[in-house]
Amino acid sequence: MEYMGDKEFWDEKFIQRGDKPLDPEISLVNNIKHFKEGTVLDIACGDGRNSLFLLKNNFKVTGIDFSSKALERLERFAEELNYIVETQQIDLTVSGSLKHMRVVDNILINHYRLNQEQLKELEKHISHNGILFISGFGHKHRTDQRIRKGDLLMPTDFDVLNSSFELIEFIEKEDDRGYFVTYIFKKK
Repeated sequence: MEYMGDKEFWDEKFIQRGDKPLDPEISLVNNIKHFKEGTVLDIACGDGRNSLFLLKNNFKVTGIDFSSKALERLERFAEELNYIVETQQIDLTVSGSLKHMRVVDNILINHYRLNQEQLKELEKHISHNGILFISGFGHKHRTDQRIRKGDLLMPTDFDVLNSSFELIEFIEKEDDRGYFVTYIFKKK
């Protein structure tokens, strides 16, 4: 699945970005209290706005993304702030791309829609009582050429998680950028 642009689109976008990271996702900032102390896997981390926030809050972070340019920026930002971050270049459009990930205490997915196979795979990579934090454009968001219906988080996306996770928080918010949702799950 091509999500909001292909690898070349995102590499070019990250090359053109300024010298400072973007602010972290506000929903993450407001809900970090739910995270279990320890490790975080930041899936589709981009250039690390959320990874850097988590590092600042004493989490050990692994960021994965398919854009080498994004990961280079994350590594540079982390180094400038004296943080240690692990990065891995992984193409989430490839089936089984998450199978070899280790177990972590928390998983963050911001502005990326995993497929059902990948969502189901996450239960093998998160510790007991670990947090799965998913946020992004929700099902009521107005689509356009860049953000298509297939990019939107749908409530039924997470049915596959019912046997292993409990939904502990659901947040929806609409502002001038669109309709956003946050799902916070705890591993049973």
